[in-house]
Amino acid sequence: MTDKQKKNLRNIIIAIVLFFAMLIVEKLDLLPGVFGNRWISLGLYLIPYLICGASVVKKALLGIKNRQPFDESFLMTLATIGAFVTGENSEAVAVMAFYQVGEWFQSYAVGKSRNSISNLMDIVPEFANVEQEDGSVETVDPDDVEIGDVLIIRAGEKIPVDGEVISGESMINTAALTGESVPRTVRSGDVIISGCINGEGLLKVRATKEFEDSTVSKILELVEKTSEKKSKTENFITRFARVYTPIVVIAAAVLALVPSLITGAWMTWIYRACTFLVISCPCALVISVPLAFFGGIGAASSNGVLVKGSNYLELLSRIDTVVSDKTGTLTEGVFKVSAVLPAQGVEETELLRKAALAEGMSTHPIAVSIREELSRQVPDAKLNMNLVTDTENITGKGLVAVIEGKKILVGNGVLLDEAGISYTLADDPAATIVYVAEEDRYLGAILIRDSVKKDAKAAIAMMKKEGVRRVIMLTGDRKSVGVAVGKELGLDQVCAELLPQDKVSRVEGFLSDLGGSSVKGDTNEKRGRLAFIGDGINDAPVLSRADIGIAMGSMGSDAAIEAADVVIMDDDLTRIPSTIRIARKTVRISTQNIIFALTVKILILLLGALGIANMWAAVFADVGVAVICILNSMRLVVTKE
Repeated sequence: MTDKQKKNLRNIIIAIVLFFAMLIVEKLDLLPGVFGNRWISLGLYLIPYLICGASVVKKALLGIKNRQPFDESFLMTLATIGAFVTGENSEAVAVMAFYQVGEWFQSYAVGKSRNSISNLMDIVPEFANVEQEDGSVETVDPDDVEIGDVLIIRAGEKIPVDGEVISGESMINTAALTGESVPRTVRSGDVIISGCINGEGLLKVRATKEFEDSTVSKILELVEKTSEKKSKTENFITRFARVYTPIVVIAAAVLALVPSLITGAWMTWIYRACTFLVISCPCALVISVPLAFFGGIGAASSNGVLVKGSNYLELLSRIDTVVSDKTGTLTEGVFKVSAVLPAQGVEETELLRKAALAEGMSTHPIAVSIREELSRQVPDAKLNMNLVTDTENITGKGLVAVIEGKKILVGNGVLLDEAGISYTLADDPAATIVYVAEEDRYLGAILIRDSVKKDAKAAIAMMKKEGVRRVIMLTGDRKSVGVAVGKELGLDQVCAELLPQDKVSRVEGFLSDLGGSSVKGDTNEKRGRLAFIGDGINDAPVLSRADIGIAMGSMGSDAAIEAADVVIMDDDLTRIPSTIRIARKTVRISTQNIIFALTVKILILLLGALGIANMWAAVFADVGVAVICILNSMRLVVTKE
């Protein structure tokens, strides 16, 4: 609770205590000479009225001065002044006091929701310890860290920029970024991201990004833009209140004047008009609907997912189709040798050594995985690249290298077929198969696989449970690999051997199937929405084109995160179905608030116009409905996964 909230609560309590004390004295007729005098009674009731309501009256006067009078403060001030004029002093104070109770609940609820998001602001590092050439350590601003600088990160300190651990081992607390309470172990060679906290031990980290390009800086930029993108429901409520409030004031004026001119009962109809004004105050809608979406975004951020605006939260609630990239999204994105199949008379290490020499200068993941497997089997193995005298890359087939005067072929079956070399066909549809031959002799095959993420299958099942009709995978990999992964994960459709532009075309086709247009932002409310999950630079065009782009924030590229509408702060795919659940709960709660508030207000309005409902009923219709809607919205604040 902030100091301002404490002060407001104290004023409200004092005002309500004074109000009820005066009300008891008046109703029991304990001081007839005091409360029997209209002007003394008015003066006494003005004390609690101004203690709790001075700020509302001031805001109403400022609105009139700025020529923007039609808001809740103006309605409350006008209604309470009208009640004082008609001699209903106690009801005037009750309206203002309980209106302020509702406003306090709103402030507290927004604060709770904001804390879920503003916790992300706490991830900003205050300083960085940079090791100098002479071994000394200088403390600098994170903005002054340059790529290549060696940082010293002690226990309890925040990681200032993205980097790579070069020495030390520790437990890293990533809760502020990912919502994951279990610390993660890092050691030499591991990549760490800014904003996390070093739990124990001393780490030396080489900076790989400057502060402005680091994860923490990107997140803060996204958080600052979150409130700018409102949902259609929020925009409707804002426009509704802008038109609704002047209409209500005019209607109240008509209700006060026309019947009074006919009947001559001025005080009766002014009282009914004031009651009408209190009932019709739109604060329940104006407060509770944005609060529901704000709470939903807060709940998602507590769950390690950053939604860039409430409009995307609304779209998430209507997801029909999820399309995903394969490598790095559904799979680990790390190629490893799964099997070595040497031909008869050939040693495994000989097969790996010759393939590693041929691939020695390549940075391709397949080449790296072969070299890593050789190092694993022969820890002290060293590749003498001077033995390689010539290398030729053959697009789509592999490469041919000359090693110690002999021609080595490393590639797919097509390469060996064209060379007229017979080989044993390896049977593993989920693996990338590399065949190796020396001159005309077949040496064997190396099978390389990219393993499926351990949570991918569960995440897809959970998406289906949340109402997603189709989950489709797009990949540039071989069809057999794509089909095998799709079968393992239980996907509805697999599209393989695609170039980046082919992925965009496929997404366009899926959108057409859903009844959407070829332009992002299609306003057709009847159709379901399509989400795309990706993590690579080549995914950025598809992320931009989909109704909702979802990027992996931990390992994803900057381009993908920038293009996406939703960012998962780690690589946990199960956060997607939980965010869909939060989105649907958010929309459901905002709809409940709208229906409940309008139903109660219309009913009490009719009763008030007929003289059946008094000012106390109006207080419930305004403050009671607002508080109930706020409490309903606060259910999102405590949403836990």
